[in-house]
Amino acid sequence: MAQARSSMQQIVQRRRRAGLVARDAERELFRANFDTSPEEERHRFLFHVHGDSGVGKTFLLREFEQIARERGALTAYVDESAGSVPEVLAAVCRQAGDQGHRFKELDRLLTAHRERRHEAELAALAALDPRPDAGGPSAGSMALARAGLAGLGLIPGVGAFAGAVDPGQLAQGADRLRSGLGARFRSHEDVRLVLSPESVLTPVLTRELADAAASVPWIVLFFDTYERTGPFLDGWLHDLMTTDRHGVLPATVIVVTAGQHPLDTARWGGFADFMTAVPLQPFTEAETRDLLAGRGVTAEPVVAEVLRLTGGLPVLVSTLAGTRPAGPDDVHDPSAPAVERFLKWEREPARRAAAVWGALPRWLDADVFRVAAACPEERCDELYDWLGGLAFTDERAARLRYHDVVRAPMLRWQRTRSPRGWAERHRHLAGTFRRWREEGEVGRDAGALWADEEWRELRLAESYHLLCARDPSAPRLVVRDLVEACEQGEAVAERWVRLLGDAGRDADLALVTVWWRELSEALGEGGPGAVLDRMLSHVPVPPAEDPVGGASRFRQRTLDDADLLGGPWPAPGAALPGGPAGAVPPGGPAGAADEEVRADDAAYVRIYGGVNNVGISRAEPPVPGTGEVDLGAALSSSLAARLHRGRAVLAAARGSYPAAVSHLAHAVRLAPRDAGLLALRGEYHRVLRHHSAAVRDLRAALVLDPGHAYAWASLGATRLALGAPAAALIALDRALELDRDYPWALIRRARVWRELGEPGRRLADLDRAVALRPDSPWAHCERGDALRAAGRDEEALTAYDHALALDPAYASAYASRGVSRFNLGRHAEALADLDRALELDPSYAWARTQREVVVRHREG
Repeated sequence: MAQARSSMQQIVQRRRRAGLVARDAERELFRANFDTSPEEERHRFLFHVHGDSGVGKTFLLREFEQIARERGALTAYVDESAGSVPEVLAAVCRQAGDQGHRFKELDRLLTAHRERRHEAELAALAALDPRPDAGGPSAGSMALARAGLAGLGLIPGVGAFAGAVDPGQLAQGADRLRSGLGARFRSHEDVRLVLSPESVLTPVLTRELADAAASVPWIVLFFDTYERTGPFLDGWLHDLMTTDRHGVLPATVIVVTAGQHPLDTARWGGFADFMTAVPLQPFTEAETRDLLAGRGVTAEPVVAEVLRLTGGLPVLVSTLAGTRPAGPDDVHDPSAPAVERFLKWEREPARRAAAVWGALPRWLDADVFRVAAACPEERCDELYDWLGGLAFTDERAARLRYHDVVRAPMLRWQRTRSPRGWAERHRHLAGTFRRWREEGEVGRDAGALWADEEWRELRLAESYHLLCARDPSAPRLVVRDLVEACEQGEAVAERWVRLLGDAGRDADLALVTVWWRELSEALGEGGPGAVLDRMLSHVPVPPAEDPVGGASRFRQRTLDDADLLGGPWPAPGAALPGGPAGAVPPGGPAGAADEEVRADDAAYVRIYGGVNNVGISRAEPPVPGTGEVDLGAALSSSLAARLHRGRAVLAAARGSYPAAVSHLAHAVRLAPRDAGLLALRGEYHRVLRHHSAAVRDLRAALVLDPGHAYAWASLGATRLALGAPAAALIALDRALELDRDYPWALIRRARVWRELGEPGRRLADLDRAVALRPDSPWAHCERGDALRAAGRDEEALTAYDHALALDPAYASAYASRGVSRFNLGRHAEALADLDRALELDPSYAWARTQREVVVRHREG
């Protein structure tokens, strides 16, 4: 049978690969591996290609892929366009299908993962947005939901906290969200597909690869741009290749990774016997000459100039060779900029200009190119397509990016040739990105914006160009955003820290580069919190002021808070608003489950009104327009207060409330008139049961801002904990006047009505809370307690059932349901519920007491 002939396109591609990559030794090393059996010690299962940007790693991987396919291998290639292990597996699954090997089970589970992830985002939205808009979730609200999932640690690989979500709102939503997931999903596997997708998907991958291995001699997986994908892939890949945690891989699987850095020796150092490092260096002179000769460039003066300019760096050699210079015209001129060397054989002015000005942004799409290149409108699409075909640009995720080794000299040439023109073009780009950013901000709050990847990209681009233009507003903007980014988590913080490095290098900003080095070190050593600490270390310390302890006007003089309302408070013994005259707390203990402090109480720390209402004033004075950009000049005392608040929020998200209070103490000293800081510290004191300190802080916040509903609600809860239901009622009434749809305040006020002997009003508040938060197990359980106290145990059981459906591990709901079942004469079921409550929480004293009552009754 005659052998199939190659097509013209295949021949052209082979010739182009040979011209682009003169890596004979590396290709032969990889090719020879297919000639060894997996059982032989010489056989390698892992190749890691590494080297500087522009050294030809991607080209070599593509050449390796072609070699593998020539040996009959099933291959898959993944780069940084995949942002997680499920996305990597989706790419592998898709490419295997393109080669005739459909991974049906993996494809089904990936589809289920995407669906369950969407459901999780809906659950996050329900848990984090107290008043969802009618008509379904908006794009902004779904972005907020994704930020909430990250902040609650329910997205693998995401940092400690997503600052896009208000910290109090996040704490309140944590238990509701976890409960909501259990109610929404149909099986434990569905939950794992969201919380730990790798644990479900990877075993299926190993089985699919094993099935495929029966029909192909080799399977080769390529993971490019490992400096970007490694942070989430490296640990997973190590487990996949060195343990049987996810099943066993066929021996005919070969993995190839490529990145700028060698593999982590701490992780991979003990496995040198099955892996090979392939470090790439610039081309040798012989390789460079061969490549140039293949492009028809043989004149010695031209070859010598190319060698001098490129140093053998493959991307530069390929760029210059691709222009096919006809002669050495002026090639010996040492004063000609490197950019002219790159483009000297491109004669058309419009193309030359497009290549030069297109290097200004860090990334390009057709819209950004129009702004950056300033080319004739009718030629923009043509020139953009031409630029995308050049050897020194790559298309990644629908965007063009210059190779660093080409872009850097282009930027230096523009900056030194026309400093004013450089600054003006960067200001124009910054203004464009700002306008695009602002167009997407209409009707959205700060939390939704920070959760939106597109918004963050525009904000980063705007900040980069302002820094490059040395705009006086840049330091204040960048420092403020860096604080917000740290609250988003490590991944987002890293993007803002990297911004400093990029701008410092590209615009020759020495002080910005120093900041980048210092903050990069801090981020690597201790995460976002260490970045905030490092910034704080540079803030001048002003004289301390203690507005709470030192100002007598904030000291409490009465046992109620009538003086904060602006009107007379009823005299002692007079009728309370909504209550009988002379109402006082009952003398004895309530003896019911709702007397217990709920385990999820701290999760309902709520900052009323969102980020804008509790943030630090950001009206720092502008930085003078000096020649150098000094980020330190933006570190004012108010910004320092914001840094401390960020540290407090991160600490509270970890459950470390004492540390959070300590950070807020520093913040309050720096910004003593900020009601939001005082209210937040007061609530954290309440969670810690430091009630006197909580009252002082919350009253101080209300003196500064009498309309702060969150402070009123927290003050009411604190007053109730101190045994003052009358004062608690007035505070919670005021909170609900300011925000009538405030479920947390409604539940707290219901507890006050319980103490005041008002069962009807107690149940009315809880009915409304459940209507506002039908996904809240706390609200349903509290309502069950109210029904039980009213002798309506059958209805109480329904409420407890709702709570347990939302949170199957809710000990308090089990205990309360056990008491209602006992009241109904269902003693065996009551004992089972109380046993379950104590299994979940062995220290649950009230449940233990109620169990003893049931046991004594059964024993007669």
